[in-house]
Amino acid sequence: MTYDLHIIKRFLMGYLLLTGGLIIFFVVLHYVEYIDDFMDRGATMKEVFFVYYPNYIPEIVRLTSPLALFISAVFLTGRLSQKLEIASLQTAGVSLYRLLLPFVLVGVFVTGFMFWFNGWIVPQTNRTRIAFEQDYTKDAASGAEYANIHRQNSPGSIISVNFYERNSKTATAVTFQSYTKDGVMVERIDADRMTWIDSLSVWRLLNPVIVSFQEDGQFERREVVRLDTTLSIRPRDLARTSGDVEAMTIGEARDYLDTLKRTGANRIGQSLVTYYGKYSYPFANFILILLAVPLASVRRKGGQAVQLGIGLFIAFVYLALMKLIEPFGYADTITPITAAWLPHILFLIFAGLVLWRVPK
Repeated sequence: MTYDLHIIKRFLMGYLLLTGGLIIFFVVLHYVEYIDDFMDRGATMKEVFFVYYPNYIPEIVRLTSPLALFISAVFLTGRLSQKLEIASLQTAGVSLYRLLLPFVLVGVFVTGFMFWFNGWIVPQTNRTRIAFEQDYTKDAASGAEYANIHRQNSPGSIISVNFYERNSKTATAVTFQSYTKDGVMVERIDADRMTWIDSLSVWRLLNPVIVSFQEDGQFERREVVRLDTTLSIRPRDLARTSGDVEAMTIGEARDYLDTLKRTGANRIGQSLVTYYGKYSYPFANFILILLAVPLASVRRKGGQAVQLGIGLFIAFVYLALMKLIEPFGYADTITPITAAWLPHILFLIFAGLVLWRVPK
């Protein structure tokens, strides 16, 4: 037990230090790249450092956590190996599986924590981060036009927009569909154009056609010149992109994707891959620990530098494989759920093989 607590303490300390270092590195790198955009578009230093970056840090933690765990595990296990502590314990009859236990315990805890963090906390901060980027960076601001938009206004109410122009806050070819809890359509509104009126905080529909459906199968059709309506959806909501799911909790993303499927929306592969990634990505924390310990437990000529180099190469191959496979899910070449889980399954098998082959 003393050994386990000692390893857990050192492992977590290394993980936290590495995570802090990676946060500083990526914040500085991002700041150097985007400071001109921030200044040109009127963002103040207070907004940048007290609004934007505090909400950007959780995303950095989410992305770098597996790498920080991996490096910490390689470094700690490598030191134990170079000092012959692992060899001494194995000589005394302690197997590598037993030595792996404290690492596994930390891996299970961090994986569970990151699942919660990735699924519910990061989306909250991403909303602020993405909104800030839309206002103050050229990359986001250049995308002022959006097509084939589907949004859920409220439970049972869906809005579809053929084209939306963000600067004028104008949508064209707009359709509203209202359903009962049983999924039966009760009303449909089609409008040529919909414009946001700032002074009234309403959407103005031009030439809407309103069709109301009755329980007996009959329907009533009305045409009006103009209709002002209040919606839960604001202009910023229509300007969201296929990365919307990043700013949604798991429950919100599930409801959103169900809405898209129900409206017959196509090209939602990227959103689906992102959604399934909320479940799969946290497991990278656990898998990389399973890979790091057996890799670093064997003494190598060249010491820890060689172990760390080999480990980093494998870790980056793992992370790169995720990015390489994702586009196949976007295009439905493979199913989105396969694109989200396949890299993790492959490296879990690889980690099992490495663990099986190293001396116990």
